[in-house]
Amino acid sequence: MFADELDAVLPADLPHRGEVIRGAAKHIELIVEANKVLNLTRITSPREAAIKHVLDSVMPWRLFEGTRHVLDAGTGAGFPGIPLALVLPDTQFTLAESIQKKARFVESALAELKLPNVEIAARRAEELKADIITARALAPISKILALFRPTLKSGSRLLLYKGPDVETEIAEAGTTRARIEIVMRYDLPGSLGSRTIVSITPV
Repeated sequence: MFADELDAVLPADLPHRGEVIRGAAKHIELIVEANKVLNLTRITSPREAAIKHVLDSVMPWRLFEGTRHVLDAGTGAGFPGIPLALVLPDTQFTLAESIQKKARFVESALAELKLPNVEIAARRAEELKADIITARALAPISKILALFRPTLKSGSRLLLYKGPDVETEIAEAGTTRARIEIVMRYDLPGSLGSRTIVSITPV
């Protein structure tokens, strides 16, 4: 069910595509089961989950390629970290989630998925460090800058998944202490939304 939908929507040139389909399908199955008691996500239809959770997570994979360590801040049920980790098995991922029940779910999912390049940290992401810090629907850019300013100063790069109207957020952030640029835009199939990837680097 989930595997068929993933096979239909994931790009043909996605690295390790077969493993991504198998792992992501299992991940979504675990979410659907846990959702009965945990309220992890409102998106559980196979096609919508394949597009909004998995395809959305992996579309910018090239921006993460070759990175040693990626931190997924506020991973929730494991997005975008787990799908990206399936695509990039040579990159180490830390999934940060300070809400304990969500962190416990991700820990159990990782045990099932047997992903050697992923660990869960039941802590606030700003307490951790990595080469790239990524987040999906975490907070406005101005707040993210305030949270991660020390990490940026130490040389980390932020890659944020944002909606189509991110220019307002960028303008409101109005900082001279970081370089903020749009590095990718894409539309999800079936009119399920548009995404902008924003890069933030220290100046």
